[in-house]
Amino acid sequence: MLKKLANRVYYMPHYSDTDRPALGLICGDTFSVIVDSGNSPAHARDFLNLLEKMDIPPVKFVVITHWHWDHIFGMKTMNFLTISHEETKEKLEYLKTLKWDDAALDARVESGEEIEFCRDMIKLEMPNRDYLELKVPDLTFTNKIEMDLGGVTCVVEHVGGVHAQDSSIIYIPDEKVMFLGDCIYQDFYSGEWSYDQNELLILVDKIKKYDVNTYVTGHQDPKNREEMWNFFDELTSIGEIVSNEVLLEKAVARFKEVRKTAPNEEQLEFIQNFVSGNQKK
Repeated sequence: MLKKLANRVYYMPHYSDTDRPALGLICGDTFSVIVDSGNSPAHARDFLNLLEKMDIPPVKFVVITHWHWDHIFGMKTMNFLTISHEETKEKLEYLKTLKWDDAALDARVESGEEIEFCRDMIKLEMPNRDYLELKVPDLTFTNKIEMDLGGVTCVVEHVGGVHAQDSSIIYIPDEKVMFLGDCIYQDFYSGEWSYDQNELLILVDKIKKYDVNTYVTGHQDPKNREEMWNFFDELTSIGEIVSNEVLLEKAVARFKEVRKTAPNEEQLEFIQNFVSGNQKK
């Protein structure tokens, strides 16, 4: 059974053991829309099996939040018309040219194109990838699109961010629910995990302009407005404290001076993220 977030919005929780992200379902009177396709054909089938038990209007589209493997490997299995940002399509056209056997994955990790975490999770989720077939989105947009599902509207907007430049959010104004995908997470494809303070502020402004009660992220439990905004405020505050510092020790010393306390484990991770971001500039 999918978990209910609002009258017309449901989700399948994330599963961290094999990096399955949360998947969403938005139900209108005329048709329904799925958010992201899952990290494997099995993940997609598990989601579709739950849908079969629900009395909902037929699914018409799958909206993809960004190009990363864990959100797109189930597209072919879902077999619905797929919508994404134009940059997402470009990325998937490239991914379709790659091989996904163990040797190919290991080689891409060795070259730096892929990271160990994703390779290991792909192997765990899909020990056998002989029949994995990727699909390119059917429809694309540039900035923003709106869909009338019948009695409920769905807004899809490109927001970018350091995690993936093609990231899009899905907002359901009638239910005040927003699917964020992974857009609020760090950049982990270019060296040390990092945040860029300027890009983060732009991203947060794009998200905060919407009236939202519930936020769904790809790899965490849903958060209410207060929880998410507190997270944004803490993250941007740490970014301001770190400023342009490129040395962790100095950034930590500045944090202690401003906050009058030592950073906890999570705060220290964020400090390191912003320092790493500065080092990449």
